[in-house]
Amino acid sequence: MKHVLNLIDRPADHIALWIERAAELKADRTLARATLAGKVVGLVFEKPSLRTRVSFEAAVAQLGGTSLFFPGNEIGLGWREPVPDFARVMSRYIDCLVGRVFQQSTLEDLAKWGTIPVINGLSDRSHPCQAIADLLTVREHFGSLEGRTIAFIGDGNNVAMSLAVACGRVGAKFVLACPKGYAFDEDFLKNYAAKVGSDLPETTHDPACAAAKADVLYGDVWTSMGQEAERDVRLRKFAKFQINDALLSACKNTTIVLHCLPAHRGEEITAAVMEGPRQRIFDQAENRLHAQKAILEWALA
Repeated sequence: MKHVLNLIDRPADHIALWIERAAELKADRTLARATLAGKVVGLVFEKPSLRTRVSFEAAVAQLGGTSLFFPGNEIGLGWREPVPDFARVMSRYIDCLVGRVFQQSTLEDLAKWGTIPVINGLSDRSHPCQAIADLLTVREHFGSLEGRTIAFIGDGNNVAMSLAVACGRVGAKFVLACPKGYAFDEDFLKNYAAKVGSDLPETTHDPACAAAKADVLYGDVWTSMGQEAERDVRLRKFAKFQINDALLSACKNTTIVLHCLPAHRGEEITAAVMEGPRQRIFDQAENRLHAQKAILEWALA
């Protein structure tokens, strides 16, 4: 079964294949427009979403399929309906499940009990579709990925974990710039060392040091969904980690800026950078559509 639960269990050639195919699908939107003809993709979303939902629904439609949206509060995975029951019933109705869930274990249980592909649309530990879109954007701009350095200015969250793994798979370098106490956890680093390689992602507590060697500055919100109680503490601790003109001045002239959105202007990134000539943020957002088309095609074709 062609599940995409995370990137750490996927070989480098899968990641390269998805990036290459996404580029082809973006260049010619008439390609594969009947790939999912007759297929139904279910979108199970426990968390609110804009880009993930719309890009997946558009991707399925552009490939000739049909999507069904299941809000988490209506499905009640794990409390209204046991995950094994849901997975087995949906496997009788539809052809693929995309999950945007609170816990990675929910996706793993859906894959374990179902008989259809499961694609991770976001979990607490991974955001694989975002990482593929990110690398597609970097490749579009620079022409290649190998040897490029991506500096993630934020914490070691799900987006950072997937992007670090993706970089390791394609020969790019990943640097995490974060306050003390917000780096990757030991479980992730042990898993990375075992499955990706012994050269672990670099971590620094100096954003200017990360920026000086970066081809890409990457921002994300300082307070993710579910961390609202930590907001005041995070705002204080991350105050020196804003992507702004001063940080850009420490970069090479060719450095670009990415952000997975939504962005909080004035917090992790300034409005000037968001609207400035170095940002490729909206190209990056568009590329979610093409990356997901490539993954859906791979999983279902």
